[in-house]
Amino acid sequence: MTCPSNRRIGVFALVILAIQPWDSLVVDAAGEGWFQKLQLSWKNRVDDGASSAITAAAALTYLDHANAIFLPPYGGGSGGRDGGRVLAQDEEETLSMKVAEPLASAGVDPSRDEPLMGDLNLLSQMLSDLVNHEDHAAHDLYEHFRQLGLERAQAIDNAKPLQQMVASAERLTAKEAVGVVRIFSIMLNLVNAAEVHHRFRNLRKYALADGNDSEDPLPNIEDSIRGTINALLRSNGATPEQIFNQLLKQKVEIVLTAHPTQVQRKSLLKKYREVTENLNLLERSDLDGYGRAETKKTLQRVINSIWGADEIRRQKPTPQQEAAAGSAIVESVLWDAVPGYLRKLNEQCRMSLGKSLPIDRSPIHFASWIGGDRDGNPNVTPLVTEEVALQQRLRAARLLIRDLYSLQADLAISSRFSPELEALAFSIPESRHYTELYRRVIGHLLQRLIKAARQYEAQIAKLTSNAAEQTTGVEEIMMMDHGWQNVEPMYETEELLRPLLIIHDSLVQTGFELVADGLLVDIIRRLTVFGLSFLRLDIREESTRHTMALDAITKYLGLGSYEEWSEDARLSWLVSELANRRPLIRIDSIADCGFEPDVVKTLETFHTASKLHRSDLGAYVISQAQTASDVLAVMLLQKQFGMTPENGKMMRVVPLFETLADLTNAPDVLNTLFSISSYKGAVNGKQEVMVGYSDSAKDAGRLAACWAQYNSQELMAQCAASHDIELTFFHGKGGTVGRGGNPSVYRAIMSHPPATINGRFRVTEQGEMITQNFGATSIAERTLDTYTAAVCREAFAKHVNPSPEWREQMAKISERSCAGYRHLVREEPRFVPYFRQATPEVELGSLNIGSRPAKRKPKGGIESLRAIPWTFAWAQTRMHLSAWLGVSDGLKHPDENELKIMRDMYKQWPWFRETIDLICMILSKTDFSISANYDNKLVDGKDERILGNEVREKLVQTRQAVLDVTESKDYAGSHVALMRASAGIRHPYVDPVNVIQAEILKRVRALDARDENDLTAEELEELETLRDAVVISVNAIAQGMRNSG
Repeated sequence: MTCPSNRRIGVFALVILAIQPWDSLVVDAAGEGWFQKLQLSWKNRVDDGASSAITAAAALTYLDHANAIFLPPYGGGSGGRDGGRVLAQDEEETLSMKVAEPLASAGVDPSRDEPLMGDLNLLSQMLSDLVNHEDHAAHDLYEHFRQLGLERAQAIDNAKPLQQMVASAERLTAKEAVGVVRIFSIMLNLVNAAEVHHRFRNLRKYALADGNDSEDPLPNIEDSIRGTINALLRSNGATPEQIFNQLLKQKVEIVLTAHPTQVQRKSLLKKYREVTENLNLLERSDLDGYGRAETKKTLQRVINSIWGADEIRRQKPTPQQEAAAGSAIVESVLWDAVPGYLRKLNEQCRMSLGKSLPIDRSPIHFASWIGGDRDGNPNVTPLVTEEVALQQRLRAARLLIRDLYSLQADLAISSRFSPELEALAFSIPESRHYTELYRRVIGHLLQRLIKAARQYEAQIAKLTSNAAEQTTGVEEIMMMDHGWQNVEPMYETEELLRPLLIIHDSLVQTGFELVADGLLVDIIRRLTVFGLSFLRLDIREESTRHTMALDAITKYLGLGSYEEWSEDARLSWLVSELANRRPLIRIDSIADCGFEPDVVKTLETFHTASKLHRSDLGAYVISQAQTASDVLAVMLLQKQFGMTPENGKMMRVVPLFETLADLTNAPDVLNTLFSISSYKGAVNGKQEVMVGYSDSAKDAGRLAACWAQYNSQELMAQCAASHDIELTFFHGKGGTVGRGGNPSVYRAIMSHPPATINGRFRVTEQGEMITQNFGATSIAERTLDTYTAAVCREAFAKHVNPSPEWREQMAKISERSCAGYRHLVREEPRFVPYFRQATPEVELGSLNIGSRPAKRKPKGGIESLRAIPWTFAWAQTRMHLSAWLGVSDGLKHPDENELKIMRDMYKQWPWFRETIDLICMILSKTDFSISANYDNKLVDGKDERILGNEVREKLVQTRQAVLDVTESKDYAGSHVALMRASAGIRHPYVDPVNVIQAEILKRVRALDARDENDLTAEELEELETLRDAVVISVNAIAQGMRNSG
């Protein structure tokens, strides 16, 4: 298989130009120190046709960046990107990819990111000095590979740097490979830490752009609520009253998940956060010389500590540890960021709309899957779910106890109380506060919280046999506050919220408005968002598990096999049993029924849920849901354990539609459910549906999945409206494009199908995305602002409804794309062996990044592989196949009329444009030559090597197809400007790691292929060292690419 003669393959180098200073970076190629080497050679080049046929296998010998990338204003203009700003150079040249204007004429302000370059110089020098002192040989190897990386970035028509990297990697010993990859991994993490600081810097810079006299708390930008309000008012899109009412009723719920995509250990994440914090400190204008010197010493200490740490997880985390990591984000960041943002949002509403938000109302909420998601994870047991729920309640109690002690100190007021406050205070029988009534009330609340905390500790100790660890943090409080033993514990949020609201009203009524608006309001807002449960816990389980449980029960009762019944028979029986007040079987007899262990585990999950507090639980999500009976089955199993709509304990049941077939059938499933009158009554006119993005993309390919998701949501919304049901969509998205991720939350929400959000938006956040979006207070506030602004703006947007012609074209695109994708992944016999050889998929299990197995079925093929390792593996090799495979098949056009239609769709239909632009972005991150090197090193079979060449040819075709549709000279798309830092910074570090990873994978597999008994002691030691090197290299590449799964 050969590439067309007008293409030249090379390595990707990217230079970012900021379209918005708060969310983009501009690389100063003329920065100080070693960054001077990042100056890229911008040349006007066209292929001279000298190479008539360049085979994909020979890609390493033809490295040529030909093409600068442009960025137009989003959604504007006539089709092409001509006249936009140069963003990057890419690794291929075709007749349609003529060279654009050189960088010098692009109007770049080189001073914009000089501070970033300074930070990177400082960190790079500190790391280099440390390593040189600790391990001179490793330092020299690192500098050698880094120099080759820099040369590859700047000498774009020179094949030698990559060839030299490959040759140098072959000469490394196992110990040297570990040492050099560790240094690259640390430096890439330091780049990320500096980048986060640079975002802080740009946020501050933009905030000051209004002038020091501006009192607006939020930036005047499109994806901030301030910018959204101004835009709506300016365009007469909404009145102040309409905007305010929308903010009152809208709800965004962000669900933290334990999906294993955060490759960094929690302890190291904390250290890199310290790097960012100390870089922030160095920015202070009041820092004197001594302070600067001490801060730099602190940075050196942190980097030294990082160097001494083991970045490899030696054991898989338990679900409890994963839950603790998720809770740590709330404790360390969101506990302050949420009230901080709500304070700013309230002030912005007051200034822009003339009204203040109620203090017990929030458009932002949080929930969690961690400890409740048992889909394919045998480690999440009923006892684990119970323990996680208790641990979260204990965390909330401890944080609130701390807050209430501070509030008690603030409210030492001895006169002027409202009658309601006086009545509340004197209803407390005993207190040492006789005249300071606020402190009397708060003291009683503290005692009740302490009593609850002590009970949680005792329950956790009983579950874990670890009482000593659980009491840490509350013993000190107990010593300060006597009398907690004699009060009733506090379990429900309303029990704390109502007295605090009475205190607030009393302060306002008696002239202490400023006091009322302090810490008290922050606590009330924390309670509104987090409650006493901290994070409401969703439970997720496969539909087949519920079928197995009911099948066992019906057989036990002599009713036959539920599993063998038709759908109509199942529905008839389920509806009948839901109306019956008696349980199916006695709860205390489950252990004596002779059920299989998996059935008992499923039933025990419902039993555990029934014992938890109502506010502990959120949704019950049914993965692989296919029928209406799947939903009613969960309702019946809840009823079996006393969880009913009547007593308010029934969890809302959420079907998850995730394959192409399931998404297509979803509207009919909802119509069946809504036609059952008893079901409509049970859900009280509200339904939540989860849309699976990652599994649908793995099932059918990116384009087919996107269109199925669009169509399904549209039809489900219409179905719900016809039955007078309020429908909320829960979007199960990952961090990468291949799993439904989008680097621009605002644009993603705005491009959703019309009438499918309606002010309600539920979405998952996972792994490295939690850290990126909520890893620091300022960044978290910015993320919350973007979600709030997007959902508000979407409510008033004039959506573009696709015409019948566009729908017909999308159906063709989807069908062709799905066929092309499935042909390679499912039907091509060479594909599975090629995938397993060319990527580190097999080795990903050694990462220990999650408690969940990589496969639902241990012996299954690609279809049983979870979407995360599927995407993760391709990201490691810089092929990113999961995000673009099938796109060229879908976009190919048998005639010019189809091409014209697609071009019109791209210009006029935001959803289609966003879909294509996201694919463009991922294409810009592919690296043909790096991927080819993996094949050269790891793929053994001749047939599989030929397939690798064919896959890379598909990549070439995909790039060209994108250019044809977008009428562009580039294929990077608008989203390239949202990528953090530039390839000029990252690629000199990532490229060597990719090369070394391919080499060490080759050696590991060669040793693994031999009988362990035949290996010498030295070879066994080498194998363990090489395995460590693989893990570190995976971590490094994931950090360098800023995503994993």
